[in-house]
Amino acid sequence: MTEPAGGRPGRSPGPRALYAISVAAELTGTGQQNIRLYEAKGLLTPARTAGGTRQYSAEDIAVLLRIGELLQEGLNLAGVAKVLELEAANLKLHRALKRAQSRP
Repeated sequence: MTEPAGGRPGRSPGPRALYAISVAAELTGTGQQNIRLYEAKGLLTPARTAGGTRQYSAEDIAVLLRIGELLQEGLNLAGVAKVLELEAANLKLHRALKRAQSRP
């Protein structure tokens, strides 16, 4: 599976990692336990402070919202993981095609 939008565990929060888990839960309408479960399942990987506190970026919030949409459509977490993986691969290929088309 490709690396989730949040990045690697253990990295220090950059300017993009703005939200604590409580805020991420409120912004996405899900519970903190669900967010921890999604992380455990590899669906996202938030940045961490030196003390280990999760820090969520706007990209992480978008992933959480997408997870919620997919769950509402009836997918289980394995299905959600596959869709996120395929969407990431599709975006990568789309960007590569765009770069190739812009070359003389």
